[in-house]
Amino acid sequence: MESIEAVLDLDKMRADIAELNDAAAAPDLWDNPESAQKVTSRLSFLQGELRKVEDLRRRIDDVQVLFELAEAEDDADTRGEAEGELVAVRKAVDELEVRTLLSGEYDAREALVTVRAEAGGVDAADFAEKLLRMYTRWAERHGYSTEVYETSYAEEAGIKSATFVVKVPYAYGTLSVEQGTHRLVRISPFDNQGRRQTSFAGVEVLPVVETSDHVDIDESDLRVDVYRSSGPGGQGVNTTDSAVRLTHIPTGIVVSCQNERSQIQNKATAMNVLQAKLLERQRQEERAKMDALKGDGSSWGNQMRSYVLHPYQMVKDLRTEFEVGNPQAVLDGEIDGFIEAGIRWRKQQQSAN
Repeated sequence: MESIEAVLDLDKMRADIAELNDAAAAPDLWDNPESAQKVTSRLSFLQGELRKVEDLRRRIDDVQVLFELAEAEDDADTRGEAEGELVAVRKAVDELEVRTLLSGEYDAREALVTVRAEAGGVDAADFAEKLLRMYTRWAERHGYSTEVYETSYAEEAGIKSATFVVKVPYAYGTLSVEQGTHRLVRISPFDNQGRRQTSFAGVEVLPVVETSDHVDIDESDLRVDVYRSSGPGGQGVNTTDSAVRLTHIPTGIVVSCQNERSQIQNKATAMNVLQAKLLERQRQEERAKMDALKGDGSSWGNQMRSYVLHPYQMVKDLRTEFEVGNPQAVLDGEIDGFIEAGIRWRKQQQSAN
């Protein structure tokens, strides 16, 4: 716990909270809503983090007192209570320790997540929709705000792709270990012969760009298409051509946004997504200069997690070996164990290199 407190630097955290409190109390705070949102969001996050650490420190002190009391009175019930609390505190310290492992350049950023159907036809589109729900339910469980920027629905069921943002500090560092190919094995509900089907969906996680990021985009390199937003089955969700699709001609990157009523707002949001993708592309190019080139492999070779619903029930991460026997709970957003194991595994890989 002492090492965690040292890494988190509680004195600096308290100083930052005091500074943000002053900023939040400024009468002209909401003259700039975007800046105000960042101030209040950062303040709320830091207050929550500090409260979590202080509460855990109190619990550690209290459990020590419980053990001393049990020893002094030779009370089996109190000793049992102390041992139960010790297990719970140990788990809470482990979870908090994971937060201290997020020290990458962009780890403190919000996260931009894209889920795409890959091989597997309609089953893959259905699986992609399940993964989208899994991540949004995970965010709901933690009280994290999310906003879906764009959804491309598949014809029969599910989605071709969806892009959403998780608006909380350290969302990128936390969710970046979810990037990769996810594999689903089940009896297909879309096969009238009830055969087992393997399908794939890809997850991409990017850091949200900030004003300090330098990504130059020449307007002449962009093709801008506007179209009418639509929902499942082609049902119109508004009656104007407000959805925007941007194509970055030099790289071929295409992004869309249809969540806002205004074409201007949709274009601005799409530009932010495009900048995030170009920033990630720059990072990958820089990393490629230092790393040996590796083949991407097929969907089979590139998978990072397997969700098996038949003939047995299990979700297993193929990098960390972490697994659980309740796929439904995982698909309902209970993925903290996978995320924590992934963060620890990544830190080990970085240390080994």
